[in-house]
Amino acid sequence: MNRDRWMPAALAAGLLLSTAACSGSDPAGPGTPGELRVLAGSELVDMEPLLQEAAEEIGVTVHMDYTGTLDGVDMIRTGEVEHRYDAVWFSSNRYLNLYPDGREALSAETPVMASPVVLGVGAEAADRLGWGPDDEVTWADIAEAAADGELAYGMTSPAASNSGFTALVGVASALADTGAALESDDIAGVTPALTEFFSGQRLTAGSSGWLAEEYTRRARQGELDGMINYESVLLSLDHSGELGQPMRIVHPADGVVTADYPLSLLATAADEAAEDYHTLVDHLTSPEIQEEIRVRTHRRPLAPGGQAAAQDFPAVTELPFPARAEVVDQLVDAYFDRIRRPARTVYVMDVSYSMRGERIEGLRSAMHTLAGTDTDSLADRYLRFYGREEVTLIAFDGTVHPPRTFTVPPEDPDPVLADISATVDGLSLGSATAVYDALAAAYGELDDVDEDEFTSIVLLTDGEVNEGMDFPEFRDGFHPRLSEEKRDIPVFTVLFGEANTEEMTELSALGGGRVFDARETPLAEVFREIRGYQ
Repeated sequence: MNRDRWMPAALAAGLLLSTAACSGSDPAGPGTPGELRVLAGSELVDMEPLLQEAAEEIGVTVHMDYTGTLDGVDMIRTGEVEHRYDAVWFSSNRYLNLYPDGREALSAETPVMASPVVLGVGAEAADRLGWGPDDEVTWADIAEAAADGELAYGMTSPAASNSGFTALVGVASALADTGAALESDDIAGVTPALTEFFSGQRLTAGSSGWLAEEYTRRARQGELDGMINYESVLLSLDHSGELGQPMRIVHPADGVVTADYPLSLLATAADEAAEDYHTLVDHLTSPEIQEEIRVRTHRRPLAPGGQAAAQDFPAVTELPFPARAEVVDQLVDAYFDRIRRPARTVYVMDVSYSMRGERIEGLRSAMHTLAGTDTDSLADRYLRFYGREEVTLIAFDGTVHPPRTFTVPPEDPDPVLADISATVDGLSLGSATAVYDALAAAYGELDDVDEDEFTSIVLLTDGEVNEGMDFPEFRDGFHPRLSEEKRDIPVFTVLFGEANTEEMTELSALGGGRVFDARETPLAEVFREIRGYQ
């Protein structure tokens, strides 16, 4: 793998939870001359080498912290970024600019580079579908292939990642085919076509990087034909040689929505920071750096000096972005409650005595957020359990307690969500920790695995296993005897306290899951990430 061009997803994901930086001071403290504190989208982690070089060339050190797009919009609108950051840098400001308080929070914004959200398809699948390199393919063609069962693809969650969010808006606009920006009245009419389109989505993810990593694994096993992502991510993956076959990039002829990566100065930034911002913008938009961006990240140059290099990329038709925030919100709600495949998740919750105090209260609070009873923020609104979602709760200490399963109705979900919250509130603590007996019970609840659902297991534990099956017995005895479909169910493990990190990492790897560390990151933030994978 070419490490210069392909940022490992594990690194990118880790940067989401910790604080990543080129260098610099504590972002919560006052800024220092020559330092620009930037809140950025996680996909921009691949710009760090260029920013480190910029520090040496222009004397401006960039300190980058990473977060999701919707979380970033929340932080800007609520003023959480004021005096903590000098600038923000996401793949697009379109959604932020739909809110007056979002627009007013910025004093300047400069698009630095571009990457449309498109479809990458393995060459073998593209040939089978008759999609040659020079053929015109539309989103409607892609929807037809998905509906016929001829195309299985991955895409990030619109609630967690801008690439999925942008793809949803672009596909809906194209399929609505009104020639204008999507409106509320268009959503019901385009829902059947969107349902066909998303019937082909077989993988969801919380970040573009993890999506690409998991797509690589599954594509090599013949489980996926393609992936919707930034053109730059698809090109980087194709050039890495990891896929075992070339990837054909499909730029739908009926249009796309393109990320333009505006580096944006906050209105509250100090004068010195504003000078550093303009110095950095001038540097990044110079012809030499525009060329470096193209070569190193596969993004399209945007500045005048990069126009020649931009001609190396196919021309695309840009679709209009909705002009009102409520239209976007209604579309995202429809995607989760009615359009995409529903989620089915078993939550396996450690209620041993070591969970007493802040840990069990944090678990309850996080589950309340998922049940929609603690959702004040824009980002949390899309974390809730979705319509048609099946939720099973299994608590365990030294004993595995009886499971409770809930199905959230698309209409009037509040009574069911209240039952989920009440069940979590009623958890009581006991002695010992029987993690693997509880996991075995979780797999037992998934006897009828349905490929038309996003199925996963979430394990929350804080201690060493001291009751029932141990890990070698689970790994070498229980797990291999599962059906192939069950072995592929991802297990997302949330670590507290004294949980065995190495063992839990190996456990999650069995089904292609991930480990999330709640020892240094608030549990609510961990759950926000996990929801992107369900």
